[in-house]
Amino acid sequence: MDAMEVVTDRCIRRGLGFAGLAVGMVMLSLSFDLALALRSGADLAAVTAGAMVIAAWRAPRRDMRHSEAWAVLKEWRPEVIHRKSKQEVQHLLREVLRRRLLWHAERVGVLALVLWAATAVIWVARAE
Repeated sequence: MDAMEVVTDRCIRRGLGFAGLAVGMVMLSLSFDLALALRSGADLAAVTAGAMVIAAWRAPRRDMRHSEAWAVLKEWRPEVIHRKSKQEVQHLLREVLRRRLLWHAERVGVLALVLWAATAVIWVARAE
């Protein structure tokens, strides 16, 4: 992985960590009913994945100079920004952001499917 991918992944994962904390708190607050907690977690994970897909769709038109990834890259590896033209760095960063957002959205979507499957198993087990 190059420096842009590392920085972009860290920024995305930091945001996903906060989203995961929020989803976990909702699930914990609904822990009196396991099926409801799992379904709520699945629904919120799907919303998170959808938001990431929308962010990836918008990434090619975004001004990356005002993004967290640009600020971190500028401080952590300034030679990456100064070695190329600003437009080229923006284009590369937009493409990396789009690609990594879609990669993470796919993983969050799989998590939502797993939680929905666990919900279905619990509903079937309750019916018997």
